[in-house]
Amino acid sequence: MTTATDNPLSSRRRFLGQAACSAISATPVLSTLLNLKMTGNVAAQSSDPDDYKALVCLFLAGGNDSFNMLVPSGTSEYADYRSARSDLALARETLLPLAGTHNNKTLGLHPGMTETKSLYDAGNLAFVTNVGTLVEPTNLTQYQNQSVRLPVGLFSHSDQIAHWQTSVPDTRSGLGWGGRMADILQSGNSNQRISMNISLSGTNTFQSGSQTVSYEISPSGNGAQVLTPYTDNDNPTVSNLSTTAINSLMDVNYQNLFQQTFAQRNKDAIAAGQEFSLAIAGTSPLAATFQANQVSQSFQMVAKTIAARQALGMRRQTFFIMFGGWDHHDEVLIAQGGMLPIVSKGISEFTAAMTELGIGDKVTTFTASDFGRTLTSNGEGSDHAWGGNHIVAGGAVKGGAVYGAYPDLGLGNSLDTGRGRLIPTLSTDEYFAELAQWFGVSNADLTTVFPNLSRFYSVGAQRPIGFMG
Repeated sequence: MTTATDNPLSSRRRFLGQAACSAISATPVLSTLLNLKMTGNVAAQSSDPDDYKALVCLFLAGGNDSFNMLVPSGTSEYADYRSARSDLALARETLLPLAGTHNNKTLGLHPGMTETKSLYDAGNLAFVTNVGTLVEPTNLTQYQNQSVRLPVGLFSHSDQIAHWQTSVPDTRSGLGWGGRMADILQSGNSNQRISMNISLSGTNTFQSGSQTVSYEISPSGNGAQVLTPYTDNDNPTVSNLSTTAINSLMDVNYQNLFQQTFAQRNKDAIAAGQEFSLAIAGTSPLAATFQANQVSQSFQMVAKTIAARQALGMRRQTFFIMFGGWDHHDEVLIAQGGMLPIVSKGISEFTAAMTELGIGDKVTTFTASDFGRTLTSNGEGSDHAWGGNHIVAGGAVKGGAVYGAYPDLGLGNSLDTGRGRLIPTLSTDEYFAELAQWFGVSNADLTTVFPNLSRFYSVGAQRPIGFMG
């Protein structure tokens, strides 16, 4: 994942933060001190227990072929789709129909996404169509004449993954829009030991800010990653010895500022890990069930973490789950037949859990991906392209609708840069700014989080796209 080259001081700061928030955590320790801390957090939250919101990003790494996820089903539109896609086209009779028309088109879903259709029909899920990285509004003539600024490394995996996570596609940056939000909003959480940004998929650019990094957890156990020698319950003698040794290293009063800061951050991280694990262990089991795959298990851990929000002192949280393997240069139909149902079921399971917790309208799940893919076949699959379709789900979403202008899929149309690589008609800035507004970022801070936003949207009372209530 592309990041900016840091200067030595910022590299040191990031190293310390990542070491504290990800490399070292701990398993549950029933500590009176920790219980007192958690009790204090609950008390701090009790004045307004409903003031909570979370954003959950499901990143489909590799570039989802999303015009086989959301497909035109009307007679003439399907004929264009079928002609463009040739051997990659889904059979029209297999599509799951969506009610209504969208940009004068009837649409259907991939046949493996029955849960997604149910959420859509219930008004808890929407689609945002033909979204992509844009430096400024772009049309085909400008693209062909090279008279408009384009994203750095357009069609490149590493660059486009980074741009989707930074929403600054005119440069290579290591600061994500989730991290910039956390720099602004983290202080609203009463607990400052655990980041507002929690990752189920390791270090990522999306959640990296100037002052904040992600807190990395795993889908298993109680979430907090374990410093094994420190917590070896199978061999308590070794555990006691190693714990004593590690504590002695961290308790030294180092003269070197870097060493002293590193030791203190490690101590803080171990305490945070114990607190996190204890909070998760204290949640009641959910009736909602989750499949055994990595995506569903990650969603389950997010649900457990949200269930522990008051014990952890959290009012705002973001979560990051990466689901890789979408670079389908071959076998698109077979691969998506196995993978899109995982997405569909995972989002549905998680939505059920949020409903069970009574906060369905306070948690919004959204998808992101490197880019869309070519409409044309390379003979075996599809290749890197630009605009694509995405899912937004949750009780606050104005669901049962498709937002944006679903494009014509006939080759050579007014958005086609070649081979069905479609110029986006919605920018990532607009897509993400709508989520950020709902999340609580003020209009005054929106352009801090999204520096290019004013090129696409005049900040005001009206939402950039309109899919959030």
